[in-house]
Amino acid sequence: MSPWTRKLLGFSLLALGVLGLILPFLQGLLFLALGIFVLRDQYPWARRWMGKLEARFPRQMVQVEAMEARLIGWSRRQGEKLRRLLS
Repeated sequence: MSPWTRKLLGFSLLALGVLGLILPFLQGLLFLALGIFVLRDQYPWARRWMGKLEARFPRQMVQVEAMEARLIGWSRRQGEKLRRLLS
């Protein structure tokens, strides 16, 4: 995923999180946490917040990172299948 795509996704999730804090039908804290998770490698402030989340929820953070690794592996496999299909 390109850095610009990650930034767009991360800031979109943060915006949804802020809306979720106001609107009762959106899970604001979940979207804020996901936005920080996506932006953690690009911004020092996001890295600091990730440290706080990891200190508060260590087991859940390990699960989220494992899920991210599985998702990245799956997307790479799908890309390879698509390249073989098109070549």
